[in-house]
Amino acid sequence: MARVSLILTPGFADWEYALIAGTGSAFYGIDVRFFAPATGEFRSQGGLAVTVEGTLQQCLDWNPDVVAVIGGMIWESADAPHLGDFLHASRSGGAIFAGICGGTLALARAGLLDTVTHTSNSAEFLQHNAADYKGAGLYTSSPAAVAADRIITAPGTAPVSFTCAVFEGAGLSTEIIAQFRSMLAAEHE
Repeated sequence: MARVSLILTPGFADWEYALIAGTGSAFYGIDVRFFAPATGEFRSQGGLAVTVEGTLQQCLDWNPDVVAVIGGMIWESADAPHLGDFLHASRSGGAIFAGICGGTLALARAGLLDTVTHTSNSAEFLQHNAADYKGAGLYTSSPAAVAADRIITAPGTAPVSFTCAVFEGAGLSTEIIAQFRSMLAAEHE
């Protein structure tokens, strides 16, 4: 069974993880679990109170196939947690990384976007909020998720393509992913 860890922080963006958590386990047999840099009870941007008991060390011990860092306003503040050591240890364990919206800042700060094609909310967003970011030459302005060298990035407005890329990283077939994408796009046809 594929394993996907969702890294949440206080003020996490409700829409950026919901499709992964809501469908990954129930419909696609993915073991989805939640972890946080600082465990305990906190609220999402929408006000949902959650208690996350899984530490980053427990996430490493669990050895997920995909580590998805979910965005939220904290990533743009001085209170943003430093995930560099955790992310590098996870990469050594073979994990695929995914960051959406502010979650891409954690990847940029860890140097993971310096040598791969990637996207985010904008190039300026990364440059302004991640002081050591050196990947501007590889930034791609894209309305959808971008996957390169086992790293998935997406703007906050792309939760569907982000979910599809995470599911692909977790090993779901292209047929299942196409069906999932089509189901979510049906109202726009």
